Amino acid sequence: MKAAAFASFGGPEVMELMDLPEPAAGPGQVRVRVKAAGVQHFDTGVRSGQYPGNVEVRFPQIPGNEFAGVIDQLGEGVTGFRVGDEVLGFNTLNCYAEYVTVSADQIVHKPKTMPWDVAGGLSGNGQGAHMGLMAVGVREGDTILIHGAAGMLGSIAVQLAKAWGAGTVIGTASEYNHDYLRSLGAIPVTYGEGLVERVRAIAPDGVDAAFDTAGAEAMLASLELVRDRSRVCTFAAPELIEAHGLAVVRAARSASRLAELVELYEQGKLRILIRQTFPLEQAGEAHRLIETRGGRGKIVLTID
Repeated sequence: MKAAAFASFGGPEVMELMDLPEPAAGPGQVRVRVKAAGVQHFDTGVRSGQYPGNVEVRFPQIPGNEFAGVIDQLGEGVTGFRVGDEVLGFNTLNCYAEYVTVSADQIVHKPKTMPWDVAGGLSGNGQGAHMGLMAVGVREGDTILIHGAAGMLGSIAVQLAKAWGAGTVIGTASEYNHDYLRSLGAIPVTYGEGLVERVRAIAPDGVDAAFDTAGAEAMLASLELVRDRSRVCTFAAPELIEAHGLAVVRAARSASRLAELVELYEQGKLRILIRQTFPLEQAGEAHRLIETRGGRGKIVLTID
């Protein structure tokens, strides 16, 4: 099969299109003919060697941790799915390929109305945002602050907070992304000096919870705005979690979590903006683009 993989750690240039053996579905597994695979910062970290302690890398290694496609093999004992079903799902590695095998509890059915690129790019950031907001708790009428709200992780968090009943969602972003945030139902504020005062002007009664996808500066601003530090969560400054008693995400990705996101999409409460798609052989270019940061929308690899 064709796969985008790397044989040594390094920059985007180490990504190559390779011919590798096709996997086969084992007991409890399905094999999926991949149509689309999302690109995430986690993938670039694996490629660069930033996360060698967290994942087992075997060269040549295929990155990619989210996908959508069509089931073409069922392993022994699999129920609830059939060959030919369109699905989306997740795995730690191996999704940048024509075929991927995963446990049947890592996939859900894809709605016919969901485009392949959206399906391939939903699971990673979608479940990450879900877990982050669950960690801080979103209650009816809450005022929620989301840093980096125009990014894929942040924009999904904005929409989830609204869907779960938050009264006010405030999102930090560069000014050129403010209209986009308004379209998602958030009140935008700019980064930088005076951020705390700008947020207080919008929420004079305080902020109930905060979710940070931007970094230490934004996270520290949250500590001035949220009384209960257990309702502040950061995905961008993990080194500060223990020192400041922040919320810890202990959950993991699951089919039930992904199914909830799919249902919200079908209800029109979750929109996934596609920034750019690349063919499999241009996975290195997709990595270069996501590493520039700053853009909005999802980057996805598509496979014919």
